[in-house]
Parts: sequence; structure tokens; C-alpha cells
Amino acid sequence: MPPRWPGCPTVARASVGTHVRALRGQTCAVSTSPRWHTVIFDLDGTLADTIPLIVASYQHAFRTVTGEEVGDERARAWIGRPLLPVLLEESPEHGHELDRAYREWNLANTARLIRRYDGVSGMLQRLRDSGVATGVVTSKRRDTARLALEGVGSDHLVDVVAALEDTDRHKPHPAPLLHGAVALGADPAECVYVGDAVVDVEAAHAAGMAAVAVTWGAGEPGALAAAAPVASVDSVPALVDLLLPGGPA
Repeated sequence: MPPRWPGCPTVARASVGTHVRALRGQTCAVSTSPRWHTVIFDLDGTLADTIPLIVASYQHAFRTVTGEEVGDERARAWIGRPLLPVLLEESPEHGHELDRAYREWNLANTARLIRRYDGVSGMLQRLRDSGVATGVVTSKRRDTARLALEGVGSDHLVDVVAALEDTDRHKPHPAPLLHGAVALGADPAECVYVGDAVVDVEAAHAAGMAAVAVTWGAGEPGALAAAAPVASVDSVPALVDLLLPGGPA
């Protein structure tokens, strides 16, 4: 089924919960025992390789608006946080103009620069086949989140997508993750949040969820480990083994 987009008038949240409960009751083709029955994912650097796109978008915005050259490491440190607050923090005078330049360039270049992580679509399909409810909670706006998921062919493989517009507070605050859990009809204590940034782990802790860190995105492995996730994984197959222990190789 296509993803539900909380906050859109067309979404019937009760139907999401009904779908999730029905899904959990199905007899699945893949015989596994999921470690968690609700898995919520970050998007950038976790399900979709948008890191080069994001870094290039930041660099274009600063180069165009302020004439400043932004290094890759500095830009990567901003990933996972809402865009406008980052830009206003870095340049209060030019933040809104930077935001406009970033978004225009990002949308125009998403199809060209976005990349898939090998195995992610297969992982999401296996989770669905095993009766696991899946969602995405991202700091992206809804239109860019939708475009990213479509770009990597995963838009039909998650039950709920919660975007920037759905909450007033953002990661590392727990509000976005709690919103996603409500949309999925799930108890936060029975959810896991999977992300590539320290703010993802911190938000999961604050929401009372288990946290799993992945090291193939923007986060630095040492910093992720120091944030104390329940596990840190280096590959998609390792993540599948964690989420679906005992499944087929």
C-alpha cells in the first residue's frame, strides 16, 4: 500500500492503525520472529543516500547567497536537523534566503543526485512480509520526503511517513517520533527508531523507543556509539539480521 502522510486531509489515521493491526495478524510467507513489531526509520542517510545531494545543496546555497565555501564535514554535521533553524543559526541575516536557494536547488537536482542503498527495498519488503509495521519520521518537508522515497523506489513499502510539517518540535525532541507512533497505532515502548545521526538516537531515547544506529549515513561511528543505541550496524544485511533474527539468509 502507498505510505500514509500524517497531516494531510486525505489521511484517515484510524485506518492506518486498523491496517497495522490486521497486518500483524496475517500469516506471513517469511517465517521470522521480528525483534520489534513496529520499526520507524529516519530517511536521509538511512533509507535513501541523499547525503551528497544535501551537502551539495548547502554548498550551493551558501556560495550563491553569501559567497562562502562550506566544507563537506561542516555540511554533514547539519544533516538530521530541520533546515531553516540550521540556516538561521549559521546566518541570521541571510537564513531565509539561504533556505530558498537550498530548496530550489535541492528539488531541481534530487533526481540526478539521489542514490539507493543496496538492499533497502528488499529489507522493507521482508519487514512487511513478516507482519512488521513500518514508518518514516524525517525532518524533511513533505514534498521533498515524498520525492526522495519515490526516487529510491520505497514509497510503497512504508505504512506512514511523518514530515517536518507534522510537529512543532523536531529531533532530538521526541515529538516527531511520538507522532509517528500514534499514526501507526503503536506503543512507543514497543517501537524501534533506526537512524544515522546522533539526534536520531537522542530522539528515540526521549520518546521511550529503542534506538538503532546505522553507520552508512552522515553520522560518525564513534559519536553514534557514544549516544548509546541498543545496537550499531554497518550494513543493510546486518540490520535485517537484527530486525528479523532467524530469518532466511
